[in-house]
Amino acid sequence: METSATPPWETKKKTVKRGLLRKLLLWGFFIGLIGFVGYGLKSKPIPVETAPVTRGPLTVSVLEEGKTRIRNRYVVAAPVSGQMRRIALKAGDEVKANETVLTVIEPGLAPLLDSRSQAQAEAVIAGANAARMQADQSLEMARTSAQFARASWDRVKSNASQGSISITDREGIEREALLREREVRAGEFKLKVADFEVEQAKAALLQLTAPSGSGAIVEVKAPVSGCVLKVQQESALIVAAGTALLEIGDPADLEIEAEILSRDAVSIRQGAEVLVEQWGGESPLKARVRRIEPAAFTKVSALGVEEQRVIVLSDLDSPPETARALGDRYRVEVRVAIWREADVLLVPSGALFREGREWKTFSLNAGKAVKATVQTGRTDGKSTQVIDGLKPGDLVLMHPPDVVTDGSDVVQRVVE
Repeated sequence: METSATPPWETKKKTVKRGLLRKLLLWGFFIGLIGFVGYGLKSKPIPVETAPVTRGPLTVSVLEEGKTRIRNRYVVAAPVSGQMRRIALKAGDEVKANETVLTVIEPGLAPLLDSRSQAQAEAVIAGANAARMQADQSLEMARTSAQFARASWDRVKSNASQGSISITDREGIEREALLREREVRAGEFKLKVADFEVEQAKAALLQLTAPSGSGAIVEVKAPVSGCVLKVQQESALIVAAGTALLEIGDPADLEIEAEILSRDAVSIRQGAEVLVEQWGGESPLKARVRRIEPAAFTKVSALGVEEQRVIVLSDLDSPPETARALGDRYRVEVRVAIWREADVLLVPSGALFREGREWKTFSLNAGKAVKATVQTGRTDGKSTQVIDGLKPGDLVLMHPPDVVTDGSDVVQRVVE
């Protein structure tokens, strides 16, 4: 039997040391693993965005689609019946009042002319001339009588102080002078009527004998300065009196027309501020409400719902040069102010949420999310009026995630 060089007691001592070290390492590994798992399971503060509760002005507005339109549109119609020449003007062409000739209307074809019709027309002219002569003679007689009555009245006035005439006779002479003067004015009117009847009889004869004469051509001129908006009858054709030919207006004289729901139109007042957005420029245009039409009308929405709407008209307030590019019937969006307060307590609308019938919000207090009930007022979509539940300077959580509850640990997110 071989004998070991190392004593038995020394061998046992080294075995005990190696087993203890192995146990310590094993226990250390398990403790570290448990600590790591515990640290991983520990809840971390939830990063959130915050916003302060402040005081400031609040304006509540109604946002609707609208369109521009020229305030005064003039529809030019044919003044007489006849053959209209082709209209050379196009939409957008400028015209000047009483200068630009829009079109020319010539009389139509003459009716069949016989000796009887011509004799009747000439007889009408002779009768009109005779009536004019009679009116002229009547006027001369009235002037003579008036002159005599005026002279008598002048003599009576000069002798009235001497008491040579009674008051009754004096008043009668004065009344006679006034009546004679009125007869002169009536005679002048009758002479004008007779002159008109003579011209009318001559025009009727001219229409029969020379319808295409230069005197029978009618030039249709622009009634106002502006530009042509729409040509309704362009080609040459026979038109009747009153036929619409084209529209004229001033593009610089624009107004904004918006169809507002009747329940919102009740809150709009004349002179209210209006912002015109989405018109094609960088900044909104300022306008004022000029008129709220009293009658509503029914309009079917895109969803098939019948709505009662009211037309609200607004005037642009000192539009810039860039706004001159706007034309008739351009689409815009109008924001009409219906309520305004200069100093109210405001909270961002993104910090509020519904819980039953109440509005709630989370405020930040010492790293904790504290749920609060808020009594709200009016809102413009971005900010909401706070009546009770918050005070100026409070930090509220913006769009809090679902994991945030009352008492949750939160930390402000750093916005870069």
